[in-house]
Amino acid sequence: MRKTCFFVGIVAGLIVISVLAMQGCNDGGAKSGGPGSTGLAGGGFVFKEKLSEYGFFVNKLSDLQPAPGVLPYELVTPLFTDYAVKDRFIVLPAGQTIRYTAQGVLDFPDSTILVKNFAYRNPSNQKILIETRLLVKDPQDKRWEVMDYLWKEDQSDAIRHITGARIPITLLDDRGDRISTIYQVPNTNDCKRCHINNDVLTPIGPKARNLNFVRARAETGPGRGGVNREDTGFNQLVIWAKQGRLSGLPAIGQVERLPGWKDSLHFSVGQRARAYLDVNCAHCHTRGGDAYNTGLFLEYQQTDPEHIGILKAPVSAGGGAGGLNYDIIPGDATHSILAYRMNSTEPGTAMPELARTVIHQEAVALIRNWIDQLPRKRPLKKLQQKEQ
Repeated sequence: MRKTCFFVGIVAGLIVISVLAMQGCNDGGAKSGGPGSTGLAGGGFVFKEKLSEYGFFVNKLSDLQPAPGVLPYELVTPLFTDYAVKDRFIVLPAGQTIRYTAQGVLDFPDSTILVKNFAYRNPSNQKILIETRLLVKDPQDKRWEVMDYLWKEDQSDAIRHITGARIPITLLDDRGDRISTIYQVPNTNDCKRCHINNDVLTPIGPKARNLNFVRARAETGPGRGGVNREDTGFNQLVIWAKQGRLSGLPAIGQVERLPGWKDSLHFSVGQRARAYLDVNCAHCHTRGGDAYNTGLFLEYQQTDPEHIGILKAPVSAGGGAGGLNYDIIPGDATHSILAYRMNSTEPGTAMPELARTVIHQEAVALIRNWIDQLPRKRPLKKLQQKEQ
């Protein structure tokens, strides 16, 4: 009996020691290894409770000054979110690089963290942070995971938030006009709707073609992405390759470039409109996307007129079509469903249906201009008669 009790006691003691050792390893992992290092549970990524715990930024957190090794980036044509000001960063695991891919999202190594901060300009022109979204490539199952962090009112930190939120704000749009709205912080399932393709969660923005340009906000010095002053005139992909952060980049002239939707100096109305639709709509309106059943595919490289929406009858718009019959009527934006839905904030009508609560006036004007310039495929009078 004594031997049995002694043996049980030894086993119990070993279990306690093992548990404590595991906890110690986890705590150590959370505090070392550079920005974004984290404790692991069975090899998988564990999201922290506060944004500050990751160590992405130095000094005052709300200034979003990147720590050494945290890479800022911008997109040629970004996703619209209620005129939000966005600051984007990439956190690579130590010693790892991004691999260039000609099509689709760049090939990020396991444990990469993509950080996107959302803010607005208030009537006093102050930048107010609302949320920070993380996309993490889990080293255990090689899949991307998503989490949202909601900023405190005093801007001191952002707290992990899963369920979404509705936040009343008054912002300044790109023209300096005041807009009052209820900003929609998505829940994690909302994020997945846009980021899933063929049931696989994936980033949307960081494709080579959407990164292929000279950044407007060149960063310099230590802790600012490692970009020296003599590099500020270079394309950001070229800079990353020089820094050893991106491998396999061909000559930059061989890399496809998505048009900047605002860049009327270098791109036509049609090119800019198609680029805008690609970034804001094509993650759902593509094969494998959330709106695949509509048959409306808005990728920039799409060439089939019907898939783009030219004289295409809607499949599932219902009342959201406003009684109109075609997604796009060349030469007639007023009777085109695409322009009609972009110019609405009504639930069930507004498109995109997520990520915005206000109308992107400048984009609607661009899309209408593009549609009105399209050559008419059929007599306009007969098409308008069908609408009636």
